Amino acid sequence: MASAAFALTSPAAPAIAARSKVLGWGKNQGRNGCRVGITRKNFGRVLMALAVDVSRFEGVPMAPPDPILGVSEAFKADKNDLKLNLGVGAYRTEELQPYVLNVVKKAENLMLEKGENKEYLPIEGLAAFNKATAELLLGADNPVIKQGLVATLQSLSGTGSLRLAAAFIQRYFPEAKVLISSPTWGNHKNIFNDARVPWSEYRYYDPKTVGLDFEGMIADIEAAPEGSFVLLHGCAHNPTGIDPTPEQWEKIADVIQEKKHMPFFDVAYQGFASGSLDEDAFSVRLFVKRGMEVFVAQSYSKNLGLYAERIGAINVVCSAPEVADRVKSQLKRLARPMYSNPPIHGARIVANIVGDPTMFGEWKQEMEQMAGRIKNVRQKLYDSLSAKDKSGKDWSFILRQIGMFSYTGLNKAQSDNMTDKWHVYMTKDGRISLAGLSLAKCDYLADAIIDSFHNVS
Repeated sequence: MASAAFALTSPAAPAIAARSKVLGWGKNQGRNGCRVGITRKNFGRVLMALAVDVSRFEGVPMAPPDPILGVSEAFKADKNDLKLNLGVGAYRTEELQPYVLNVVKKAENLMLEKGENKEYLPIEGLAAFNKATAELLLGADNPVIKQGLVATLQSLSGTGSLRLAAAFIQRYFPEAKVLISSPTWGNHKNIFNDARVPWSEYRYYDPKTVGLDFEGMIADIEAAPEGSFVLLHGCAHNPTGIDPTPEQWEKIADVIQEKKHMPFFDVAYQGFASGSLDEDAFSVRLFVKRGMEVFVAQSYSKNLGLYAERIGAINVVCSAPEVADRVKSQLKRLARPMYSNPPIHGARIVANIVGDPTMFGEWKQEMEQMAGRIKNVRQKLYDSLSAKDKSGKDWSFILRQIGMFSYTGLNKAQSDNMTDKWHVYMTKDGRISLAGLSLAKCDYLADAIIDSFHNVS
């Protein structure tokens, strides 16, 4: 073992040499992930010992960056003054700054004045929040609420609510499959994969029309095994911004009812898409009015700007009060080992705003203003594209889409050009967040889109 610069002449030398051979000393001294330590022991004529510990995490590979959150990291590293971050769906002011709603500030000030404590919530969350969120979703006078047919659990925003529901499906419907729109929000597939719930896609987006492939959607839902869960976007479909019409929602409900499927709504933009809480809840209320049992995941990240508070809920509309009680008990059982109980701050904000008529009115006004700003930006972008593009291409699909996102129809290479040449950061499926765009930047973005669409194959 001369390479270690030691002469092993003690009686223990053969044992140490054998151990060194097994551990590969001399051959892998520089191996990444190993720790080499030398301590002194009395082996007669030589004082030494050798320890080589190989990391237990040697087999753990580096994970790829998140396709959405990774966009923000790349944006931050870009030093160009013209850069735009249209990747993450978070509302920005006309000055492209984060926005905290005034009514949220008012609610927080009232909470401080009351001096409320920070004790643990029950597993199901804050009772006042659960009542408020179910009433916002379904309407305060909805018979299913009055009859006790709704099991509501406060959860960790939309993602946590979806994950909790996925665990419920995996445990109590182990043979069922979830149908997911193609395309959909990138995290949907991750959630069901990690919950070990099988899924398949139904057609949704038609690239030829940059619109809804309604016939394909209906055909795929009809062809799915009876009793499947069908994941639907309640409003402002992410990433396309393309929603079914009221008449199309009726047909979707017909097929789901006929096939005995379970509708599962992801409602992340209620009130934020159209500016109306009731209008944006149309699809969910339609299914509930038909007497169907329904899963609904809710989030308050967008419509109240509570991104970091992780406030949302999972609601299950059931056929009888005793069924709702059993479902709620099992959701609580699943939540306990996941996160034990939800955070209180955001729940109090929602409950206080919804429970106070004045603040509730102020919230609706601010939602209308936020939704209105995005509509104005959408219109301005369409106007800029139409004025600048002399090819005759019809950009009107931008106006037919709704909510904070626009599906531009750009492919990956074209989206890469948007970033590499124009410093416009977006997801590689061609989705842009109009919430991160200002009126002043619409002409610049139009130039980038036209160049990428026409000059990159």
